[in-house]
Amino acid sequence: MRTVVQTDKNRARCGVAAALAVAALASGCAGGDATEVRGAAGQQPLQAPPARALDAYAGKLRAAQAARVAAAKRWKLQRVPLTAPPAPAVKPEITARAGFEVDGQEDLPPVFTTIPTKDKVVFLTIDDGAEKDPEFLRMMSELGVPYTAFLSDYLAKEDYGYFKKMQSRGITLNNHTLTHPYLPGLSYAEQRHEICGMQDIMEKQYGKRPKLFRPPYGDYNHDTLRAAASCGIRYAPIWDEEVFVDHWEYREWDRSLHPGDIVLTHFRGKADWNGTMRDMVRRFLDKVTAEGYAVARLEDYL
Repeated sequence: MRTVVQTDKNRARCGVAAALAVAALASGCAGGDATEVRGAAGQQPLQAPPARALDAYAGKLRAAQAARVAAAKRWKLQRVPLTAPPAPAVKPEITARAGFEVDGQEDLPPVFTTIPTKDKVVFLTIDDGAEKDPEFLRMMSELGVPYTAFLSDYLAKEDYGYFKKMQSRGITLNNHTLTHPYLPGLSYAEQRHEICGMQDIMEKQYGKRPKLFRPPYGDYNHDTLRAAASCGIRYAPIWDEEVFVDHWEYREWDRSLHPGDIVLTHFRGKADWNGTMRDMVRRFLDKVTAEGYAVARLEDYL
């Protein structure tokens, strides 16, 4: 019988294989001949990718982190933004927030301010479409920070192409009505025109009819949700906090962030704020990162 002696390098690689097998498999880097790694008792053995694939995967992780560090420095953040956990395999059940229900809530889009999750994440959402700052697009792309946009056509139509660039970078574009009216003051037919008309615009300009709708000012009634449901809307998220260029505002009495909170801001610049959208992003990211929160993609939880 032969005894096979591993080199220190091979032993280290085997340890890496055991530690990173799940992550590597999830990333799709497994391939070719694999090393079998035993899991806990009763579990099927994991198939770890070969050492060369793990080396490549680790290199990609190092490069990605180095890019985030460089981007944080370039955009003058106090800390490097934290990386969000993987999207949940089982999506949380979304129901209307207590006190935000309407009569006959069944089969209507739920209105909610927070995603039920234990993940220490928050979700950045941006409304309207007034400011179209190309440097904001660059900043968010380089930092790798996800966000969700809710567009009103009277502002978006000034430059549909700007939001097309945003969409091409993986950002989901959603419905915020045609003209941003106070919806409860309108008839059902008028509300349906505002919401479903924006669905038509979104499909024409961006190829998709959104599943998410945010009522302007966060105001709605039963007709609002009925109208939204009639044209394909499934969720009506509003917000728990709002961030501006120079301060935060809170819905909850404790004036704190919580896991799963939805944060609102707007496409605004110096014409409306004492600063730019990039300044707002710095305020937002510096706070959430300092408090141990990552920014996750809202759609991954829906």
